[in-house]
Amino acid sequence: MRGDLEWGTVPELVRAAAERYGEREAVVEGRTRITYEELGERVERAAAACIASGVEPGDRVGVWAPNTLDWIVSALGAVTAGAVLVPLNTRFKGSEAAYVLARSRAKLLFVTGTFLGTSYVASLRRADVELPLLEQVVVLADTAPDTPADDGGRVWRTWKDFLAGGESVSGETVRARAAAIDPGSPSDIIFTSGTTGRPKGAVITHAQTLRGYGIWADLAGLREGDRYLIVNPFFHTFGYKAGIITCLMRGATMVPQPVFNVDTVLANIAAERISVLPGPPTLHQSLLDHPQRESHDLSALRLVVTGAAVVPLQLVERLRGELGVGTVLTAYGLSEASGIVTMCRQGEEAEVIASTSGRAIPGTEVRVDASAPGEPGEVLVRGFNVMSGYFEDAEATAEVLTADGWLRTGDVGVMSESGHLRITDRIKDMFIVGGFNAYPAEIEQLLGLHPDVADTAVIGVPDGRLGEVGKAYVVRRPGSVATGDDLIAWSRREMANYKVPRYVEFVGELPRNASGKVVKGELRGRGGG
Repeated sequence: MRGDLEWGTVPELVRAAAERYGEREAVVEGRTRITYEELGERVERAAAACIASGVEPGDRVGVWAPNTLDWIVSALGAVTAGAVLVPLNTRFKGSEAAYVLARSRAKLLFVTGTFLGTSYVASLRRADVELPLLEQVVVLADTAPDTPADDGGRVWRTWKDFLAGGESVSGETVRARAAAIDPGSPSDIIFTSGTTGRPKGAVITHAQTLRGYGIWADLAGLREGDRYLIVNPFFHTFGYKAGIITCLMRGATMVPQPVFNVDTVLANIAAERISVLPGPPTLHQSLLDHPQRESHDLSALRLVVTGAAVVPLQLVERLRGELGVGTVLTAYGLSEASGIVTMCRQGEEAEVIASTSGRAIPGTEVRVDASAPGEPGEVLVRGFNVMSGYFEDAEATAEVLTADGWLRTGDVGVMSESGHLRITDRIKDMFIVGGFNAYPAEIEQLLGLHPDVADTAVIGVPDGRLGEVGKAYVVRRPGSVATGDDLIAWSRREMANYKVPRYVEFVGELPRNASGKVVKGELRGRGGG
């Protein structure tokens, strides 16, 4: 499985980065600045603590926290101990997080204390989901709750206490554990929602991650000494793999930003001389349009990687012209294909970068299942980047993986004669809210739990700030007097913010075809908000 990989596993990469880039700055978090050598030491300590806590090779370990140094250390520590990383979306409510933990049978969880005014610990403890296999919860804070007698023997510990528990485990033991990991073993399970409305975990190996993001780093032109502002969430491949992993490969400095705030982005770019800023088009658009942009020195910025179904040509031209960004690239990926499928190449015309997601990355095949060349059809992918399957879900895996190895992406695209892919629609009806993938079936399932909702269908409608937002068409139960505001307020309590419908329209019945499926095209034809 190793093939021609420079590093066979993520732990090998971490160790090599510590040796190769030793005194170079690895992570900047506020006043905290650590070198690659120090990062390697911290990761080894976290791995020792995982081993001392009973983590065995192949065990799943979750991380539910924002972009921070602690996320980097805890996640890489768990993987170095042989665990399979399960990143959790920071927008999840407690029940949503608990479902993923239960589904992955996670043994240990690293969780932030309070983030954006929400206690993740309290949210998780309130969740009405049984987690009999979750043995320990490590709170990435100075305090942790007492372990109640009715918590099934689960242990809650602070980050400091957790690390102290690993002091009895030697460095030799940690390195031996890391050396025993096979490149073909799973390194992470990225949970994604599908048309069934329930999250499914795409299993990706060490070799797939390292090969894919070595290519990403090469095509993007990431280099030693770059300073990389990581705004993309670590729970997503764009943040973890195109961020942390590629920085380790090239010796770039990571500057994690927990929350997207354009003022903070501008301040960070100027203060830290940021040279690399990947993110969704909305991030770069808000940067360009900020009234105080001219008062910040953005001259170090040289590389932007973005991606979406639509990237305005004007955005590419403004990044190049107004900000002097030398390299602007677009890309396309999905969790089931290690997060990377196609990518533009440096030097391509602005029109190509804006209107397509680039060409297949080396070592993979991409085709469009269309009636004729140049016509839209489902995008299919085959190659080293395609997942081995959904975690413990053979039925769902069989639905998307063909017998000859093609992954059915569920996305509709058009392929040019030059091999450039343009994504035109989403078979799965997914829409993107400010960079977050929102799946109507999942939102519909959650809305269906409301006592006043008899039937519902959700579509994405245009939004000037977020790109798209959800609109729910709802059939009330007889006698109900629930208002749209009531349902939106309820949704804000029960689901992640990006999933919450911004508009609710009550209807007598939903349009359905002969087989009983909702005709969403008819709903879209009624217009937005």
